Amino acid sequence: MRALYQSKDRVEAQLLKDFLASYHIQTVVHGEFLNGAAGELPVQPFPVLWVLEERDFDRAKALIVHFLMQESAGIDWHCCRCGEHNEGQFHQCWNCGTLHD
Repeated sequence: MRALYQSKDRVEAQLLKDFLASYHIQTVVHGEFLNGAAGELPVQPFPVLWVLEERDFDRAKALIVHFLMQESAGIDWHCCRCGEHNEGQFHQCWNCGTLHD
């Protein structure tokens, strides 16, 4: 198991976990409930995403970069499978479920 990405909050951590799972990369989130203790304990209150298999680390890192770049770009796209128009914030076609690469 290896630390992969420090998220800004629980929501981002879960989104990335789900995104990587769609590529069959197993991850776990550590520290997702620590922000409630911020100011009380000497901890980093941001969740950390860990990849379970070392062999998946480089691919997972690249996928996270891709995910974050698309999220910030927000460019609309057309599904390569069904041709449906999707807004940029979505990473999966609402019509057929195909992931946007």
